[in-house]
Amino acid sequence: MTSTSNAPPDLRPKYKYYDLVMAAFVTVLLCSNLIGPAKLCTVGGITFGAGNIFFPISYIFGDILTEVYGYSRSRRVIWVGFAALLFASIMSQVVIRMPGLSDASQMETQAAIERVFGGTWRIALASICGFWAGEFANSYTLAKMKVRSEGKRLWLRFICSTIVGQAVDTAVFYPLAFFGLWTNSQLFAVIIANYVFKVLWEILGTPATYAIVGFLKRKEQEDYFDRDTNFSPFTMKD
Repeated sequence: MTSTSNAPPDLRPKYKYYDLVMAAFVTVLLCSNLIGPAKLCTVGGITFGAGNIFFPISYIFGDILTEVYGYSRSRRVIWVGFAALLFASIMSQVVIRMPGLSDASQMETQAAIERVFGGTWRIALASICGFWAGEFANSYTLAKMKVRSEGKRLWLRFICSTIVGQAVDTAVFYPLAFFGLWTNSQLFAVIIANYVFKVLWEILGTPATYAIVGFLKRKEQEDYFDRDTNFSPFTMKD
């Protein structure tokens, strides 16, 4: 197994599974943000959007991308996810507002579409901003910890990056989406409950993350260390 942390971009190997992981990441992201919020669930007295059951999987994929392929390649995927979320939000609003047929069946269909995909622009914007900030915080933390620990204590790096990334995501999304609509006590309670839920979910998923990372490192012959990486989220250069 090798590390190409010091190799120029044009000399780095072509990867077999990178595009597949990126596609899985974007699929989970879109589904959890577009389908999940349409339903609220209650478990043990805690209310949360159904999307929270699946959204943490995107952070697992973020960990996998950064750990195996490095921060710069993870950064590209985060921007792809950001663009996909933005396009999906715009498309849903355009489709909802397009004039339809006036017969009863079409009016029922329109009402159903509005209920499922008719979230406000405030919530859509908060979701996109929370994702962007949280994923970059997660990837940055994992990459920096990997270099400082010389690749050791993988489990600790996964958990710490998740704690940081989910904290940023949650702290950005809920105030942007619901401040002024909920009381401060309600907002704080929902933030804490959803944050704990998502972090615990990802901790439980650590064994699966271990297995996937080990598989990819063997198959790709890659274990990237971001020793000389430009960590700005606004560049595509390494």
